[in-house]
Order: sequence, then structure tokens, then C-alpha cells
Amino acid sequence: MDGTLTDQAGQAAIFPDLRGRTALVTGAFSGLGRDIARTLARAGVRVALAGRRLEQGEAALAEIEAAGGAGTVVALDVQDTASIEAAFDTASAALGPVGIVVNNAGIAVTAPAFDVTGEDWSRVLDTNLTGAWRVAQSAGRRMRDTGQGGGIINIASILGLRVSQQVPAYAAAKAGLIHLTRALALEWARHGIRVNAIAPGYIETGINRAFFASEPGQALIRRVPQRRLGQARDLDGPLLLLASDASAFMTGTVIPVDGGHSINSL
Repeated sequence: MDGTLTDQAGQAAIFPDLRGRTALVTGAFSGLGRDIARTLARAGVRVALAGRRLEQGEAALAEIEAAGGAGTVVALDVQDTASIEAAFDTASAALGPVGIVVNNAGIAVTAPAFDVTGEDWSRVLDTNLTGAWRVAQSAGRRMRDTGQGGGIINIASILGLRVSQQVPAYAAAKAGLIHLTRALALEWARHGIRVNAIAPGYIETGINRAFFASEPGQALIRRVPQRRLGQARDLDGPLLLLASDASAFMTGTVIPVDGGHSINSL
């Protein structure tokens, strides 16, 4: 999909309840977060793009507005609770109460486990797991207090379900995020708050495209049962499903989107 108004009308027709809602997406200024924000906007959601590099955020918002969508840019550092609270205040003032949250912000450090420093470990865990917890807690309190509930979607990874070499902190953080998803879903269901997760496999991005064109990258692709990389658009269906009332009876669910990679034989 190219983000035109035609696409927006089509996605809104499939999930009509999304039109006019407000979402906040962390890590929304680049990569998958930027694609997630665009997908929600095409479905008629007003999107608060949250992150640290505001100039990138303004560029991402300009793309959404050029395609007929609506949103705003908010400063948010997932390692700073005050920043998170201010971001939700700003987003709600500009767009209305936030009823959808996508916890996407994340980083990775690739190195043999023997070489991962304490600083590396703490930085990955604090961003990918504790940061997601901080955002979810702030969102959940607001959803509870308004009495309207809402939906939180955590972007996990198949590396939270199975492991790979040289990303121990990332794998541990994503495994923790999957368990956190289930724990919050269980506790917050009574408040009308649904907490689910998407676990992407290898999705092609500008950062990894050159690697996957190499022989080692091609060898990895051959291990995916569908024999291809995922594309950002492959996340659209699960994302919109979990954001909409079409998944009203789903909570604590983790949806792998990986071409069968996580169920491949060992």
C-alpha cells in the first residue's frame, strides 16, 4: 500500500471502529514504528508519533498528513517516566484521549555473550523491557481512570520465543516483554484494557537490507519456511486487528508474524 486516500478508505472500511480514535506509537520516527504509524493513520486513527529525534518525527508526520491522515509529534524517552507522562498529556490535549498504545521503541546490541558489557545489557533491557513497562503503566492508569479502557500492543520478536546467537540482551528483553504482556492482560482485563503482542520475524528494513542481500543473509532467509523476508505491510493485518474491536475478546495474545520461522525444526 502506498498511503493514498484510497488505501485509507479501504482500511477504514475493514476496521470502521478505528476511525477517529487516538493512538500513541513509541519509536515512531523511523523503521517499523514509522510504518506502524502510517498504517494506523490510513485506517483513520489520529496518531501521536513519539520519540526523541523530533526532526525525524516531523518528517514522518508530514508523510501522514500528505496522505490525508492526522496526528502530532510528541517528545518521549522511554527511560524517563516524566517524559512519558508529558507525552501522554500532550497527545491527549492535541488529539483526544489515547485509547491505543503501540510499544515499539527498542534497540539491539549484537555481540558474543562473553563480550556484552554491563552497560550494553542495562541499556537494552531498560529500553526494550523496562521502557515498555513504563509506557504501559502510564497508559493503563489513564485508560482505567477514564473508564473507557483501551488496547496496548507490544512489539515483541520471535527472539522472545526462540533464541539466536549474539543477541542475549535483546532475546531476554523480548522474552520478558511477552511475559509482561500476559501478566498485564490478566490483571487489567477487569478494567477493559486489552494487552496483546506481535512477534515479528525477520522484516526487511533499510538497516538490514544490505545484510540480507549477502550470502549469510540469503542463507538465513532459506531457513524461513516461506523462503522470504517479511515486509512491513505483513504486520498491517495483525496490527489493525489488535487495535480494533474486531479483537475485543483477545487479550494476552502473542501473534508471530514470521513466515513460519518460529515453528521451523531445530
